[in-house]
Amino acid sequence: MYPIDLPSVDHTELTSASENYMTSLNATPANNKWFGSLLTSKKIAITPANISQFQLFEDDHPACTVLALHPAHDQTQVLALYLHNQWWELDDVLRTSSKSRHGLQPVQSIMERLIVFLLSQVVERPQSHGEVLFSLHPPTANCKLLWKDGQAVGFYTIKHKGRLCDSWSSRCYLLPVLDTVLVRRSCRRRGFGLQILHDFCSSFSSEYFLGVSSPLSSSMVLVIKRFLQQHEEHRERLYEVEAPGDWNQRRNIWLNIQLGRYTSEQIGGAALTSVSTCNSSAPLVTASPVNQGGRSQSSEISRTGCCSAAHADVLDFKAPSRPQIVEERLKLKEASSRKSSRESPEEMEKRPKRARRTSVKE
Repeated sequence: MYPIDLPSVDHTELTSASENYMTSLNATPANNKWFGSLLTSKKIAITPANISQFQLFEDDHPACTVLALHPAHDQTQVLALYLHNQWWELDDVLRTSSKSRHGLQPVQSIMERLIVFLLSQVVERPQSHGEVLFSLHPPTANCKLLWKDGQAVGFYTIKHKGRLCDSWSSRCYLLPVLDTVLVRRSCRRRGFGLQILHDFCSSFSSEYFLGVSSPLSSSMVLVIKRFLQQHEEHRERLYEVEAPGDWNQRRNIWLNIQLGRYTSEQIGGAALTSVSTCNSSAPLVTASPVNQGGRSQSSEISRTGCCSAAHADVLDFKAPSRPQIVEERLKLKEASSRKSSRESPEEMEKRPKRARRTSVKE
């Protein structure tokens, strides 16, 4: 069995176990224990200097601390975590022996939220400048974990229609939004991104429109393009949105792909390096050494332009009389008309002749 399969614990039990362990370890510094890591094929001394603490949630709300063991020379390399009164290999924390955990499953327990944390902050740390960085997810985030062959291979989070945009205002989302997506590098190009998009769209089958948080990464645009090529029925449903998703904050993704408003790399020239839509300017979370008394750094995802929740009637807002797709096409026609009005008399004189020649060919 693995930690996820053991009796569930809450955030206070995790924090208390971490504190008690460190108190005991500091009381007997001379009796060092060793942990045999399969990753490094070496034994690592279990000392306060080799242990860091991870704060799972932003701003310590609620306080939920997990201890991590790392080599003395590299605090970013997590070898094991202290759970259920023992040290577990990082890879074992991401595994399950339960056959019921298969495909996309809602995140409910604190251990499942720990797995989401590990995937986004530890396992899939950005390896290049172009990859996006994740912010810490709140403890109430609506999330689904993707399981395959007894291993957690990815997750996605959503913002529900009517959910508050942030913790400091009364503004809320106007449509369901796919907020963050991650698939492990070792499991990419196997259709998991398409599976996540299909699950998201199917979960809100009664909604006219669905959002994907802006900005879209190159790999996300590529995955959505493939998805919409296979599912034409969703082409007018999926919009790239900024919170809270009012009509002036939406761009139809399929239309913008057709209009060339994404770069060539976004629509097919880039490798599938990351499938995520989180804030690209957020700083990377790091572990804090226990002996320094610090906690993990965190960052905020910027949310702008949210609608006041006082206007509750807008939550049932339906499609306007002129949807955005139609408006985009009208804009193109208007731009073409303005271009024609600026033509010189000589150019205008030539236009009927060109039209007549074309009509003959037809």
